[in-house]
Amino acid sequence: MNNFFSVKLSSNKSKARLGEITSDHGVVKTPAFISAATKGTIKTLTSSQVKEIGIQGACVNTYHLVTHPGADIIEKAGGIQKYSGLNIFTMSDSGGFQVFSLASPKWQFVTKAGLARTINKDSGLQFLSQNQQKRKNFSPSSLDQTKKTSARDEEDPFIVKISDDGVKFRSTFDGKLIEFTPEKSMEFQRQIGADINMAFDECTYYPATHEYAEKAMRRTHKWLLRCIKYKDSAKLIFQKTNKTEKLAFASSLPSNQVTHNQFLYGVIQGGAFEDLRKKSAEFVLTQDTPGVAIGGVSVGESKEEMREQVKLVSDYLPKDRPVHLLGVGQIDDIIDLVKYGVDTFDCVEPTRLARMGEIYKARRPKFFDGKPQTLPAGRQAQENLSSSLFKNIDITKSIYKYNLEKVDADCECYVCQNFTKSYLHHLFKQREILGYTLATYHNLWVMEKLFEKIREMISDNLI
Repeated sequence: MNNFFSVKLSSNKSKARLGEITSDHGVVKTPAFISAATKGTIKTLTSSQVKEIGIQGACVNTYHLVTHPGADIIEKAGGIQKYSGLNIFTMSDSGGFQVFSLASPKWQFVTKAGLARTINKDSGLQFLSQNQQKRKNFSPSSLDQTKKTSARDEEDPFIVKISDDGVKFRSTFDGKLIEFTPEKSMEFQRQIGADINMAFDECTYYPATHEYAEKAMRRTHKWLLRCIKYKDSAKLIFQKTNKTEKLAFASSLPSNQVTHNQFLYGVIQGGAFEDLRKKSAEFVLTQDTPGVAIGGVSVGESKEEMREQVKLVSDYLPKDRPVHLLGVGQIDDIIDLVKYGVDTFDCVEPTRLARMGEIYKARRPKFFDGKPQTLPAGRQAQENLSSSLFKNIDITKSIYKYNLEKVDADCECYVCQNFTKSYLHHLFKQREILGYTLATYHNLWVMEKLFEKIREMISDNLI
C-alpha cells in the first residue's frame, strides 16, 4: 500500500496535485481519465488502438460482467486484462450504481403494448404486470423501457428486493435472478481481477429526502466494513503471492489464476446534503482503505449541484491516498474538479458522444503545442476553464457534407491526420462502424491530451 500512490507535486493555488498510481499493469500519472470499458471493451476500439491513443486506464462494470459472460469465465481466462486484451490499469465498479438505479421514487417504462406504468422504489416486482409475473420464461427484454441516459452507460437491472443484507435483481440479459451483497461484490471483483475494486455502496437517487439519503449512507458504511472484512479474510488471493513462499493455496489454483495486487476504495455517499457528505467522508477516511471514491453524483442533479457536492468533501479528502470521482468526466467539468483534489475520473461521455457524431475540438489554435502562458480572462471563464478550451461539433450536420477540411487541423491524432469532416459525415450518415471507431479514437485522444495539459498546468502552478 505504501508504494501504491505517491504525490509528486501539490499546487499552491488549489487542491490540485500531481501523483502516480502504481499497479501491476502499469503506472498511472494523475490527474487521469479512466476510459469506460463497461462490458470489458472500450467501445469500438481494439487493444492496439487503445495503446496508440495512450489510454492509461479503463473502468469495467461488475454488474454487466457478472450477467455476461460471468465472472467465473473471466477468472479462468486469467482476469479482465487477459480476457479482453486490455493490458492496462483497470478499475471495477462494484455494480452498486446499476443495481440501485431503479431505486428512484418513480421510474416509467412502456410495454410493447404501449401501456405505461410507474415503479415505486419500495414496490419490488409490483412494477411488472400480473401476466408478466406469471410467465415462466419472463425476460426483461419483453419490455421497451424509456430510461434516462446514465453516466455509467447501458441498461439497468430489474430490482426485486433491497435489504440491509444486499440486493436481489433480475438480469437484463436473460432474466436470471442475481444477488449482490458486499461479500459477493468483492468476490465477483476478485474474479474479474481489476487493479482497483470499489466497495459495494447504495447510490442515492436524486432528489432524495434527507431521511432516505441518511439511511442509504449508513447502509453504505456498514457495507464498507463488510467489504473490508471479506477482503482481509481473502487477502492471500487479493494480494500478490510472495514468490519466496510456497503457500498451500497457490498450488491448488489454475496457472492463470488472478493473484496480482487489488486495492479497495471506500465510497463517500450522502446525497446532496452537506452534513451527510461530511459524515460519510469522515467515516470512509477512518477505514484507511488504499483509495477513496466520491459516489452518488451525476445522478440527475445540475452541474452546479454536482460540483458543490464534490466541493463539500474536498476539505476531508486524504492527502496520501488517491481520490476517484465515480461517473463524472464531462470535459467542461474536469479542470474545476481537479482543483478540488480529484485524481481520477471515469465517464462514458467521450465514447458515447463519439457514437452520436459529437466530436471534441479545441477552441484555441495550437492548444496542444506547448504550454499555455495565460488563462482565459473573466470570472466565468476562470470558474469553467474546460469549456472555454473546447467545443463539440456535430459531424452529422449537413454543413459538413462538402467540407474537405480535417476534423481539427491542429490535432495530431490518426483521425485528424488522415480523414476529412466530409468523410466522417458520410460514415455516420451511412451508419458505418468505422465512423464510430474514428470518432471514438479522436475523442479519447483529446481527453488524454487534455489531461497531459492539466498535469503541465499543475506543474507550472497555473491551477
